[in-house]
Amino acid sequence: MMTVITHVTLTPGREPEWDAAMRDRLETAREKEGWIGNQLVIPLEAPNERTVIGTWTTRAAWEAWHSDEAFLETRERMEGLQDGPSETSWYEVVSDERA
Repeated sequence: MMTVITHVTLTPGREPEWDAAMRDRLETAREKEGWIGNQLVIPLEAPNERTVIGTWTTRAAWEAWHSDEAFLETRERMEGLQDGPSETSWYEVVSDERA
């Protein structure tokens, strides 16, 4: 199991538009083979920043989702809403405990 964490800074004032597109994107991920879960979080001290946390069975499953038509459509909607490039890091999941 792999977790991918992506940090983005949004153009001030465009946050609601980006959030809506990301919610649509994450909803389509639920249908993809290899998807386990995801979260979209906002740092309390930085309301124009977002962190996307996705967990997949494999990195290859995540990469396959990136060629999906719905993913590409949301990418188009989100272009120009970010203030700079995103930063992505990969982690191997050692333990996943939830309520």
